Amino acid sequence: MNYEILKPVIEDGIAVVTVSRPQAMNALNSRFFAEMDDFIAGLSQRNDVSVMIVTGEGKAFVAGADIAEMVDMNSEQGTAFSKVGQNTFNSIGKLNIPVIAAVNGFALGGGCEFAMSCDFRIASKLAKFGQPEVNLGLIPGYAATQRLPRLVGLADALYLLCTADMITADEALRIGLVQKVVEPEQLMEECMAIAKKIASKGPNAVKKIKRVTREGMLTDFNSGSELESKEFGSLFGNEGAEGMKAFLEKRKPNW
Repeated sequence: MNYEILKPVIEDGIAVVTVSRPQAMNALNSRFFAEMDDFIAGLSQRNDVSVMIVTGEGKAFVAGADIAEMVDMNSEQGTAFSKVGQNTFNSIGKLNIPVIAAVNGFALGGGCEFAMSCDFRIASKLAKFGQPEVNLGLIPGYAATQRLPRLVGLADALYLLCTADMITADEALRIGLVQKVVEPEQLMEECMAIAKKIASKGPNAVKKIKRVTREGMLTDFNSGSELESKEFGSLFGNEGAEGMKAFLEKRKPNW
């Protein structure tokens, strides 16, 4: 596919994908979802990429969904547009490598949902977060009602969803929506440092961590623990053996 919105760069095992639609504050439209689906499908077939970073060009990470595309939709079309976005963002969670959101500016509505679909979020001090859908007489369509309470708790989620308040990066950090806040000029440097740190770990262990942790969140404690035991054991005799031998021999593991 010829990308018109996404600017992907893959180097040294790290994929950096920039949403580049600055004239529309990187608003999400059907083309964005098609391009992201295509990129993730290709990435899932590769074994030479360890981490993916997503960010936005200009003043916004993503300032929301494209209202101009949605305004004339009927109920059935609105439902379909919601499912398209949910499917794309679900595929980020299913991707077998960690995905970091480098939130450089406004992450509102669908943009906040995009960031929440990633595995964790690093924010610039200039970043702003919010779910303003009720201002338009709408509710979120890309699973904010499900992801936000899982990340920050029910009360904080309902407060943000019902008031449409826009919060700062520091407030997002306080409630657990982001994991770190840095100066704007340090954002990509920090995300790359985190990505390289992850890429230095046991690759199969990292993939299994993501899968077991995400699947465990959707099931009961005992079932999740059973899955953990199974995947823990699966690393013995191969990658885990190399890691443990390297530790005992005081050398770097040869993954």
